[in-house]
Amino acid sequence: MYYNDNTVIYLNGEWIKARDAKADLFSQTLHYGYGVFEGLRSYATPDGPHIFKARRHFKRLLESSKKLRLNIPYTVAELVELSYQLLRKNNLNDTYIRPLVYGGQNMALHPSKQVNFMMAAWEWEKYHRTEHLDVEISDYRRPSPLSCHIDAKLVGQYTSAILASAAARAKGFDEALLLDADGYIAQGPGANFFYEKDEVLYTPPEGNILPGITRAIIMDYARELGYKVEEKLSKPSELHKADAAFFTGTATEVAGIRSIDGKRFKVEWEDSIGYSLFLMYRQRVVNKEIQDFTLV
Repeated sequence: MYYNDNTVIYLNGEWIKARDAKADLFSQTLHYGYGVFEGLRSYATPDGPHIFKARRHFKRLLESSKKLRLNIPYTVAELVELSYQLLRKNNLNDTYIRPLVYGGQNMALHPSKQVNFMMAAWEWEKYHRTEHLDVEISDYRRPSPLSCHIDAKLVGQYTSAILASAAARAKGFDEALLLDADGYIAQGPGANFFYEKDEVLYTPPEGNILPGITRAIIMDYARELGYKVEEKLSKPSELHKADAAFFTGTATEVAGIRSIDGKRFKVEWEDSIGYSLFLMYRQRVVNKEIQDFTLV
């Protein structure tokens, strides 16, 4: 699914076939989840592939790496350049790009001295196959901000996300919604969360969530369309009075939520603010937002 015999990846300064790549079984990241990653999307345009918000994603990757003391010797501009080379070498346009920073051989509980960098790309359709998601509020919760850097994309933090998603799907739901350590609405397993009430958009504030890049873009788009956006802590009971809701994220893009814990929202997805923002997002990603786009 993710590669074939011809797929090329970037690994520690070299372009190699994915089939020939090797990783250390004693890697600190494999054993302890000590690593960082990013997710970017490229869209086909009349002028070639456009990697949406590439600089912002790679800036966050470097910031996340620094927080974990897993520094890599690249600048944002160099990473953008490499990402476009990756697309050209694999003849890809509409695609998902995954940079990964991971530790070397080290079973001790201190940062690995060896740091590895890999970047791959593959064709990946929208993460959720429907815009009418049935969602369960999960018993699994987001990590406390006192325990780790939850504003960084850390490999190990996604264990609870996988468990939450698996539990929800086992019960017949499409996805899960996690609370924070204090019982407030936080986010989906791999996406930020918004809900609508009386034509106002609400989303959890920074502090207990990953402040997603797509989340920030959607907030800007909503204000551009004249909607009020409020960042606030919300208890699950408040969702029962909401009109509609949706997830946002690079892999997810914008995905509508039909129900939470079996209770359907009163406003249909196609009539919601979220749907208008979904259309706006799709139009802009394929027509290149000039201020954040560099053709390399």
